[in-house]
Amino acid sequence: MVVWIRSLGVFAAMLLALQPAHARDRDGKYANSPLHEWFEQLASKKGRCCSDADGRALSDIDWDSQDGHYRAHIDGEWVDVPEDAVVTEPNRAGRTMVWCFWLDGHPQVICFMPGSMT
Repeated sequence: MVVWIRSLGVFAAMLLALQPAHARDRDGKYANSPLHEWFEQLASKKGRCCSDADGRALSDIDWDSQDGHYRAHIDGEWVDVPEDAVVTEPNRAGRTMVWCFWLDGHPQVICFMPGSMT
């Protein structure tokens, strides 16, 4: 019984560690961040990134590039990033970020900003 409870605690801690970092500032706690205004104006050809979608930072293993096209691993699914969703301005945050919404249970990328893949 103790082993099962300990395993459950470890599993819960792992799940919390794997939660995505969100770029949207719903409650204003990042209002004084030096990057706040930059995130708010960030856009791709599909539209503003933070206006209707939650952003998340991706680990280097959760995105790749092949033949000039990107794809991202979002909620267990590899998604091809549309060319017009790529943010073309320099990445001031440093980390790879993706903003998406869900259609029929599948993520649709609105904005994608590649990082350094270090």
